[in-house]
Amino acid sequence: MEDPVEDNKNRMKRSLKTRHLSMIALGGSIGTGLFVASGSAISTAGPGGALVAYIAIGIMVYFLMTSLGEMATYLPVSGSFAAYATRFVDPALGFAMGWNYWFNWAITVAVDISTVSLIMHFWLPNVPGWIFSIIALILIFTINAISVSSFGETEYWLAIIKVVTVLIFLVIGLMSIIGIMGRQGTGLKYWNYRSGPFVNGIPGILSVFVVAGFSFQGTELIGITAGESATPEKSIPKAIHQVFWRILIFYIFSILVISLIIPYTSPTLLGSSAKDIAISPFTVVFQRAGLAGAASIMNAVILTSVISSANSGMYASTRMLYSMSLQGYAAKSFGLANKRGIPIFSLLLTTLISALTFLTSFFGPKLYLFLVSASGLTGFIAWIGIAISHYRFRRAFIKQGHKLSELRYHAQLFPFGPLLALVLCILVIIGQNLKSFADFDWMSIGVTYMSIPLFLILFLYYKMRYRTTLIPLSKVDLKSTIRDDELKQNKA
Repeated sequence: MEDPVEDNKNRMKRSLKTRHLSMIALGGSIGTGLFVASGSAISTAGPGGALVAYIAIGIMVYFLMTSLGEMATYLPVSGSFAAYATRFVDPALGFAMGWNYWFNWAITVAVDISTVSLIMHFWLPNVPGWIFSIIALILIFTINAISVSSFGETEYWLAIIKVVTVLIFLVIGLMSIIGIMGRQGTGLKYWNYRSGPFVNGIPGILSVFVVAGFSFQGTELIGITAGESATPEKSIPKAIHQVFWRILIFYIFSILVISLIIPYTSPTLLGSSAKDIAISPFTVVFQRAGLAGAASIMNAVILTSVISSANSGMYASTRMLYSMSLQGYAAKSFGLANKRGIPIFSLLLTTLISALTFLTSFFGPKLYLFLVSASGLTGFIAWIGIAISHYRFRRAFIKQGHKLSELRYHAQLFPFGPLLALVLCILVIIGQNLKSFADFDWMSIGVTYMSIPLFLILFLYYKMRYRTTLIPLSKVDLKSTIRDDELKQNKA
């Protein structure tokens, strides 16, 4: 089995800086989930219920990221968590996680470039949408083909736009609440409105777990970047802590501001996608404050969010395919990197799959919906894999006589952290569509939970073909591949 760090021919360029890593993870989690779908969370569970759900999922994601951080600083490789599952749990799990995750992001890129056409329709309704989608795909391919630095720099500035938007929103929102801008100050009246602050009780909060979980999807990208981080032992821990607090503050305060200005019964909170920009809670708050062109401004911000998502998706899927090739899970050609450190064949295949998926939205809409549904729960499956891998890693580390002082970064509250993440991820997956079980709607169940049987098929295929077993803790491969000379160079 080749190694992406040790192999000179396949060496990635360690060009990503701490600011890149922080913004990649931050940008991956701030998008339509915050700008649009957060309103539906308030509508479903009430202002208090939405806050509880987002805080709970945010804390879970923090533990998950510290688990990933401990492994990524010890073993900084591209396609990290699939490689960790292979080493610390069972090669069949690594195989299934890697292909599942690659498939998910390749499909996500197609969904995002489709969304670009919807966003542009807001300004140019008479221009065919596919033109904008093709332009977006070419742009994203070019960014990823130039260098890893171009990807990191692009994500950095796209994330800056989103961060600035949220900060402006919080300031204007606060001024609206106390009556400085817009109409008369709202104060806390909407928190006591009708059934507020909690609506639909515990079931309402649990249903928002799903929305919150999807909103935080993308934070695991920080693990994918580990193999190309200039100083992984320093950058990853710093980025994890920065991202956690920024995400939690942005989401919690944004939801608090929205819930104090817009009653949970308002139909303007029912939007959930980019096409609902006109009723986005951010748009509504800006409009109430008297900001001219609020819808156009937010549409532009959503456009940067979608391009950022597609850009991250292209990067993540390319690196995962590259990593799988080095582990023997994909053809050797996908493990070749060019002089700029880009796994060009992995990038080309990912782009091709994204383009073909996009085409199915025109020529086979049912197939397109099938593909999108099949990738729906992949992020949560990856989170479960991270939690299991870290639990096994730490136990094997101690079992083999190592001391925790040898680790460059320590995950928080082990084993509580990974176990909490495991339980909550399973609850979120189960809670995706409980109503379909109550109604015995097997079609809806199949569409919602399609990711699970596809993952199991991959897992069982590899397990039966190669007769793999759970790796004993005493035999887990704990050889770190970050070399001493690299560490000295990074510290210099």
